[in-house]
Amino acid sequence: MTVPRMTSVIMVSYHTGPVLQQAIDAVLAQSVDVELILVNNGNPPEVEADLIARFKDEPLVRVMTGHGNIGFGRACNLGARVAQGDHLLFLNPDSVLPPDALTKLYETAHRLKRPFMVGARLLDGEGHDQRGCRRALLTPMTAFIEAFHLHRFFPKIRLNFNEEPLPKALTPMPAISGAFMFIPTIDFFLLRGFDEGFFLHVEDLDLCWRFRQAGGEIYFDPSIVVTHLGGTSEVTSLFIEKQKAIGFVRYFEQNFTQTTPALLLKVLKMAIWARYGLKALTSYRPRRR
Repeated sequence: MTVPRMTSVIMVSYHTGPVLQQAIDAVLAQSVDVELILVNNGNPPEVEADLIARFKDEPLVRVMTGHGNIGFGRACNLGARVAQGDHLLFLNPDSVLPPDALTKLYETAHRLKRPFMVGARLLDGEGHDQRGCRRALLTPMTAFIEAFHLHRFFPKIRLNFNEEPLPKALTPMPAISGAFMFIPTIDFFLLRGFDEGFFLHVEDLDLCWRFRQAGGEIYFDPSIVVTHLGGTSEVTSLFIEKQKAIGFVRYFEQNFTQTTPALLLKVLKMAIWARYGLKALTSYRPRRR
């Protein structure tokens, strides 16, 4: 049982847009000790300059910049390596914390046995539960059912639980979202952090898988409600879909090669790339002359 002395909040920002300031203000408004580490993965020069100027005299706010867009997982690890807190909160830069978020996390950490990880309820700007904040571990089975929309044949096997009844209290959960992950610093580094081979997407599912394999327990706390507004990152949806495909393939190769028949994995990887190809075709719109 470990009671946090200070939590280091790590935000990785890439062209996040105006919501970044809301997210920062909400972190700094917490009523307990907090360190904020802003990892600038490539914001506009004027935003970068403003962040540096604003926090140059703030000992518990650090702006890390100059490394370019190195990917989400690698940037999270970069921030974690300089963190002074005994707990880490990985928080998306377009997510706004409620005022009592860290207070509740501190109370929860006091009750839990390490190693543990805690996720929160994520709502979009319209108040709807977002996919990913409570979900199953990603396996070849859950991937096939999700990819081919076979839920009516396997109603009890779902990847995302956002349509299930909301738990009333802190509840063990197979996996949570990288948009909000609270974890003791020592446990994060015992896992060697995020796998930097993932550039964008799936690195959180991989961390949850490895955390489970190492004997850790993951929880979902419905009392912590975070507004995940969505930023304005200047990347195309097709780029995101490609990174998802690359991430899914890496995830299955890393974690299931020894336990899954080679033919099944091959079919799964073909399905992943076929899905990306379909997305690419449907996103193409010929220009009018």
